[in-house]
Amino acid sequence: MLEFDGARAWLRAALAGAVEPLGAEVWVLDPALEQIVLVRHPWRGLVPPGGKDEPGECPRDGAARELAEEAGLRPRLLERPAAAAVRSFGPGLAVSLSLSYAAIGDPEQPLIAEDGQPAAWMRLDQGWDSCFPDDVLRIRRYVQLLRSGSFAW
Repeated sequence: MLEFDGARAWLRAALAGAVEPLGAEVWVLDPALEQIVLVRHPWRGLVPPGGKDEPGECPRDGAARELAEEAGLRPRLLERPAAAAVRSFGPGLAVSLSLSYAAIGDPEQPLIAEDGQPAAWMRLDQGWDSCFPDDVLRIRRYVQLLRSGSFAW
């Protein structure tokens, strides 16, 4: 798992008990590892599908639920997070641990987005407008590790 923003200490706390708030997202990649599904959020810009886990919900299940709600996709998510980061999801919101899970999706499958938050496949070799500008570099790094065999599906 890739760690960003000193997330390891947050992750230790999450493994010991409930951490509030806790965010989870999914990096849905195409089989060629060239594209990713992104959602246009009203103030965050283009971001992977995700959100806050519900009380009593494990992060992986929360990520899968958010992906189904925001893009209409239900691929198999990897068991372990691809990455962990610490971030605030909006002005005035608390800083939280965010876990990113990975999955392979079919670019031919239609995306069914939430109202006002269109979802689309974006090429990884292009940048995108996001309130988390490091995300594209972090996701590209993860893809490089997948291609090198450092991470297994």
